[in-house]
Amino acid sequence: MKKIGIMGGTFDPIHKGHLFLAQEAMNKVNLDMVLFIPTGNSYRKTNVTMAHHRANMTKLAIKGYENFAFSDLELKKQGNTYTFETLLDLKKDYIDAELYFIVGADSLFQLDTWKCPEQIFQNCTLLVATRENQNFTIQTLLNKVKELEERYHGKIILFSTTNIPVSSTEIRKSVKESKSITTWVPEKVEAYIKDQMLYR
Repeated sequence: MKKIGIMGGTFDPIHKGHLFLAQEAMNKVNLDMVLFIPTGNSYRKTNVTMAHHRANMTKLAIKGYENFAFSDLELKKQGNTYTFETLLDLKKDYIDAELYFIVGADSLFQLDTWKCPEQIFQNCTLLVATRENQNFTIQTLLNKVKELEERYHGKIILFSTTNIPVSSTEIRKSVKESKSITTWVPEKVEAYIKDQMLYR
């Protein structure tokens, strides 16, 4: 059965940390492909850059990665987009595949606030990245994993990854202050940000 990883996010902008995380996740459970799905109208974030810019940057960032692919599934939707609905749609598109939703460990502590978390667990395995210097102990994390698996009858796989000290917020701030972002984003993404005069 084909294994497909899912990387969701606003990707505003996408950066090397996202790409590294996807590669680490792929190696952990031998994924056949990772789908990068920029969020449409997120109910959790406001003031997000226009969808076509985020889509273009995502496409540029993953170009050259043989097993990375782009999906505009959420961008095409009207109204708010929810992870559980995206997974249901992907299940229809990839009938014979196992879905692995890739998130950072801190997201586990927010999952109860997501829309229909039980349906998220029904339709995918959560692939959770842990790193050094987290805001919680490994025991706290393990307790949360056990609690969620028992409550929602789901499956969670933890994998450790190197901490890449970069965030989209920091990148936007640096661009606004005319600072270099070369070490944080792929060259083509940096060029696109400059050409389109984003984040200024």
